[in-house]
Amino acid sequence: MSINHIRPWRNIERRKSRQIMVGNVPVGGDAPIAVQTMTNSLTTDVAATVKQVQAAAEAGADLVRISVPDEASSRALKEIVAESPVPIIADIHFHYKRGIEAAEAGAACLRINPGNIGNESRIAEVIKAAKDHNCSIRIGVNAGSLEKHLLEKYGEPCPDAMVESGLDHIRILQDHDFHNYKISVKASDVFMSAAAYMQLAEATDAPIHLGITEAGGFVSGTIKSAIGLGQLLWMGIGDTIRVSLSADPVEEVKVGFEILKSLGLRHRGVNIISCPSCARQGFDVIRTVESLEQRLAHIHTPMSLSIIGCVVNGPGEALMTDVGFTGGGAGAGMVYLAGKASHKMSNEQMVDHIVQEVEKKAAALDAAAEAAE
Repeated sequence: MSINHIRPWRNIERRKSRQIMVGNVPVGGDAPIAVQTMTNSLTTDVAATVKQVQAAAEAGADLVRISVPDEASSRALKEIVAESPVPIIADIHFHYKRGIEAAEAGAACLRINPGNIGNESRIAEVIKAAKDHNCSIRIGVNAGSLEKHLLEKYGEPCPDAMVESGLDHIRILQDHDFHNYKISVKASDVFMSAAAYMQLAEATDAPIHLGITEAGGFVSGTIKSAIGLGQLLWMGIGDTIRVSLSADPVEEVKVGFEILKSLGLRHRGVNIISCPSCARQGFDVIRTVESLEQRLAHIHTPMSLSIIGCVVNGPGEALMTDVGFTGGGAGAGMVYLAGKASHKMSNEQMVDHIVQEVEKKAAALDAAAEAAE
């Protein structure tokens, strides 16, 4: 087994939720927290959208959401679903008929927005289509598009209004004997989102999808999402996540996994622990880590690698990682395997050698996992 095990004092007790199925992906209960993203190509451009879906799936996405704004997109969705390696969530706004068409096209889940989907009779038609086609539903409440009566009641978007909106629509689904649903209460404000999600988690046992909507560009959006989603996940709240970035959907998937990885909730690929570098470094840490991130991107096996520039913290960090390298003097450093000093290696050959050691360790871990199964 990997040395990167979960220690008792850092376990997170997840909120107990019902489990539903989104296509072949279990969501909620004891299922792994699912990572999803959303395409940003025109849905009618089937080739471009399928390419984005496949790239996201290769990066580890469990689910991919696609906007369905018109009839042409509904027709295209059927082709996209047929070529997708992961379940597709149809993003529905304003027109309930798009939800019906998406269910007929093979979507695994319909995201409906309570603030603009229409009255209860229209929602009932969407529910019937979801039942007929074994499709789940996500109630996607958004602070920026709350129902008019709630804005009049509360005066402005707030956690109470968001949760009331979500619970109202849970009631509608349950009144129509539909229970294969999850829910989200998103806002671009981190505090509002967190407060709404905490309140929601107390009010329902439905699986919860986490997100900070319209979080921003890659750097600012990553930080906002890490703060907002991180504190909720640390509290045990959340069954699926999406990091909303004005960036390539693949980057959303990568950041999502990094957030989960940092909390010990889910591991995928190599977790590189590296120092920021300083005058004590025995090699160029920054360029070395950049190179290793690229060359180890194909490794999906959960494992850890420490790359530390000097002996201040290097040996200590290496004790807790599967593979490690600590800078020393005279153009060489120490390679650590399974937490123990193994052998010296020159800085010039170090990157190639570390890649080989990581690949060897990944193969051993994979073989052990297969044997256990």
